[in-house]
Amino acid sequence: MNALPEGTRPRVSTVRLADGVATLVLDAGGLDQVARAALEAEVRAALAGVEGVAEVRVALMGDRAGGPAPTAPRPRPRIVAVGSGKGGVGKSTLSANLAVALARLGHKVGLVDADIYGPSQPRLLGNEGKKPEAHDKVMFPVPSEWGVPVLSMGHLVEPGRAIAWRGPMASGALGQLVEAHWGDIELLLIDLPPGTGDVQLTMVQKHKPVGAVIVSTPQDLALIDATRAMNFFDQAGVPVIGMVENMSGYVCPHCGEASDPFGHGGAEAAAAAAGVPFLGHIPLDLAIRRDSDAGKPPAAGDTPQGRAFAAVARRLADWLAHAPATAPANPG
Repeated sequence: MNALPEGTRPRVSTVRLADGVATLVLDAGGLDQVARAALEAEVRAALAGVEGVAEVRVALMGDRAGGPAPTAPRPRPRIVAVGSGKGGVGKSTLSANLAVALARLGHKVGLVDADIYGPSQPRLLGNEGKKPEAHDKVMFPVPSEWGVPVLSMGHLVEPGRAIAWRGPMASGALGQLVEAHWGDIELLLIDLPPGTGDVQLTMVQKHKPVGAVIVSTPQDLALIDATRAMNFFDQAGVPVIGMVENMSGYVCPHCGEASDPFGHGGAEAAAAAAGVPFLGHIPLDLAIRRDSDAGKPPAAGDTPQGRAFAAVARRLADWLAHAPATAPANPG
């Protein structure tokens, strides 16, 4: 292809044409950002001219096993944990959309679904049923059409199958997901399960996130658990980057009347009381639920819902720009 430097040739990992949608996954390891962008533009232009193709989706993966040996060890990505302390507050939806929004801002971001018992990222990112490749016992993340590679237990077991594992097994599974071959990813978001158990302890002690984002609805019951989660990260020496208030306000699509089924401003007030930044409000919105169930993250579009996620992503990116490049040392 004309976009490639001399002697470099990408490998096709996946090619599919279904219902007018052409999907192509390329191993673009070894290419810089300029060459990657040129390659993607050339592939899109070529596929757009094929009869029967109405939409083109291209995903470029980083270096793969079996390719040229790296000249130096690849630095580990910075890790940001996304926690809630309580289930049902939309933490996984926020994690997926935050990753997509960061990718749209130009960040090389990956996503680990650490909710071992209730994985949902494959559905949210639209790659349910895909299996990760493995080479020399190291997994490679599953690409998504939104520019965010992801790994989840949902990619390793059949949909709907219960995972009945004790804590050490779940923690071991988390390690395999985090320590996968993430290529040139610079930032790894970890969608944590609810609570403060074995998986969370393994995350802070072994994988050392540079910070944590706390998600809560505005209601008091959720805020109590969110406060516990903040306390957990504080004891572990992990800075709390800030709080996000999810399901914050509802506007009726028929009459336009605004209401607050779960209250409003509770997480913002809790953040102020704890002395941590407030990252933003995400509304309770039918479009977010509908698009998420369809594997189309709202953050991928320029809509009011997408802009809400983008605002949170910009505040997180600003925090990271001024934070240490490595994780803090855990106390004790």
